[in-house]
Amino acid sequence: MSEAGFMIRLWASLLDAVLIALPITILAGLMTGNFEDEPISKFLLALYTLLLPVIWNGRTVGKKISGIRIQKYDTEEAPGIGTMLLRNVVSGVIYGLTLGIGAIISAFMVIFREDKRALHDFIAGTEVIYD
Repeated sequence: MSEAGFMIRLWASLLDAVLIALPITILAGLMTGNFEDEPISKFLLALYTLLLPVIWNGRTVGKKISGIRIQKYDTEEAPGIGTMLLRNVVSGVIYGLTLGIGAIISAFMVIFREDKRALHDFIAGTEVIYD
């Protein structure tokens, strides 16, 4: 399998945003009347990005449509809950602490590295490949 590059990963993220995040945010906002800082939608979206790849063999809806998936780098197995916690939570904290600079570095890593792995892939021991 070949590694998934920046544009296909971005496309998968945009699909997840439009097909999953936007409807959940709108529904939660309609239910609570709070569209600005809705904790229910944030919680549901965090569960989505954390659990769906564990349940669905490394895929989210956007990744499935795009034909890519997350796998463990060394064993080529689907990610478990610990792997996804490292990939999402720990890397999210690092990206936040670096005021987004870590996310920019990750984008350049996916663009320029031969293995297309970002900081969060190294933290969690994962890679994103074409399915």
